[in-house]
Amino acid sequence: MDWLNYHHLLYFWTVVRGGSIQKAGDELRVSPPAISAQLKLLEEQLGEKLFTRAGRRLVLTETGRTVFSYAEDIFALGRELMDVVKNRPIGRPFRLDVGIVDVMPKVVVQTLLEPALHLREPVRIVCREASADQLLGRLASTELDVVLSDSPLDPTLKIRAYSHLLGECGVMFVANRRRALAYRRKFPQSLNGAPMLLPADNTALRRNLDFWFESNGIRPLVIGEFEDYALLRAFGETGAGVFPLPSVVEAQLRKQKGLMIIGVTQEVRTQFYAISAERKLQHPAVLAIRNAARQQLFSPR
Repeated sequence: MDWLNYHHLLYFWTVVRGGSIQKAGDELRVSPPAISAQLKLLEEQLGEKLFTRAGRRLVLTETGRTVFSYAEDIFALGRELMDVVKNRPIGRPFRLDVGIVDVMPKVVVQTLLEPALHLREPVRIVCREASADQLLGRLASTELDVVLSDSPLDPTLKIRAYSHLLGECGVMFVANRRRALAYRRKFPQSLNGAPMLLPADNTALRRNLDFWFESNGIRPLVIGEFEDYALLRAFGETGAGVFPLPSVVEAQLRKQKGLMIIGVTQEVRTQFYAISAERKLQHPAVLAIRNAARQQLFSPR
């Protein structure tokens, strides 16, 4: 019988989770050459390549993705075993693997996912953030249960998947208090010349914003464009500029200190989708997310 070397598997799992051999070395306190040697031994034992190179990046092969999926379960069971042995309270959760398109505002993602944590059965949510193309590829290979996106599936992509509209809302413009007070009067014309932080131009929201700016004769001073919405917001919170947020999180924003709403427009619409490999949603956690979004979060007030 062939026995798997779990030490090698741990190194492989840590490299994938960290995104690089260097980060895995820092976490495990092992030199990168030693980790590379362990990975090579694991590939020799399995008789398959686990990685290919894309420039300086390591990219999982199809076999690598399969091995990583098993490694996730193996080490999750190991942690659960320790909980049982040490008499820690435990309820075996079922798993929800979620892909999150990196342009999605994190406050919206958190709000969408929250209902999954309140099911009768415990749920363990595993979030993967990347570009839409990368996530849809992982959805097609069954690594993900669902992808949360700000746009529906591109019909030109040869992927068998289905878009489920969760809801849509308007857009509010926000900034830190000092900067917001300077632009609240005569909104939206006050945004003309305002320093603006915007999502990247390959996003649905950016296209809608650009059209709205043009239609209203508004020419903001774009000082930053971001593919990662968390980074965009981080710049905005420091006072670097004004930035847009979906109006669906207006209530949460008003409870927070530091940011102030300049104005809200319903003329710019932003949509949110759950993309799945199945025409009819079946995963109970995904159903909870969809139902809460449609019945509560995006329901007409």
